[in-house]
Amino acid sequence: MNVNAGRPGLKDVAKRAGVSIKTVSNVVNGYAHVSADTRARVQRAIAELGYRPNVAARQLRGGRSGVIALALPDLRSAYFAELASMIVQAAEKRHWTVLIDQTGGRAERERDLAGRLRRHLIDGLIFSPLALAAGEIAVDIPDTPLVLLGERVWHGPADHVAVDNTAAAADATRHLCELGRRRIAAIGAQEGPAAVTAQQRLAGYRAALEQAGRPVDEALIAPVGEFHRADGAAAMARLLDSGAPPDAVFCFNDLLALGAIRTLLDRGFAVPGDVAVVGFDDIEEGRFSTPTLTTVSPDTAGIAQLAVDLLGERLDPPFPDDDPAPRELRVEHRLVPRESTLGRLAARLA
Repeated sequence: MNVNAGRPGLKDVAKRAGVSIKTVSNVVNGYAHVSADTRARVQRAIAELGYRPNVAARQLRGGRSGVIALALPDLRSAYFAELASMIVQAAEKRHWTVLIDQTGGRAERERDLAGRLRRHLIDGLIFSPLALAAGEIAVDIPDTPLVLLGERVWHGPADHVAVDNTAAAADATRHLCELGRRRIAAIGAQEGPAAVTAQQRLAGYRAALEQAGRPVDEALIAPVGEFHRADGAAAMARLLDSGAPPDAVFCFNDLLALGAIRTLLDRGFAVPGDVAVVGFDDIEEGRFSTPTLTTVSPDTAGIAQLAVDLLGERLDPPFPDDDPAPRELRVEHRLVPRESTLGRLAARLA
């Protein structure tokens, strides 16, 4: 059975563009000695026909590009920026170049990703989807070696690396309970299929309060539109204006926490004296803020290294005939207590 039946090949592209198969091959492989007009005609024919290089055949010929792609939701987020940097460093050890794309977490951008990246002849993709479900990814990116990151897709079509968000959020909330805080708020609630991270962290918050015998006060759960500083600042302002301000707050990422601290200080509240604050991600900014930020620290370097190693195994399997089922891997996390919950002196002694 010919699995490529019906799929356009080099010959079809050459016929459409009015050039030789060799010329099409030169364009596909990025050779410089092709005129701009000819290259444009070939690329137009490729787009019109939906031609995709046969990755498996290229690998059999040893024809790798040495380029992988990394697609993340939001490079404005310090966490994703730091993760991207770590993935680039891990890829450099394999002499890979990393092409970075930003999806905005929007379904149409994530869906369009496959077509756009194929034109760059990538060897593989590390992808953190927010909008697409497992079945959609399997259809949209069928042939490209793939590693998935984040919380959106479990038991999907590819190897997957993630943090146990529910357990980590429970640890953060438990820390505040153990400090004797009674009115513990949560900043970061979101709804919808793309809000899996927020929903998992909210579940951990609820679970920790219930385990501590504390009632969950729905008025202390503050929703946000995005996970940025301004959203955290606005959510904290709403909690303070409610008439029954919290004495602690767990923010679903560090940027929300930094925004919340700004509002607290502007309103004359002491952190942690009046309100203790915990974040999530352990971004560099939180280690140098005033006060320094207590946070959940996922093993971001471990995520980066695992993702690159898993992609490497798919590209160069240790046993050529072996095609293992997609693997689900979780990295460790730890709570890092700092000044925003312990105060300056206690944090120094911790």
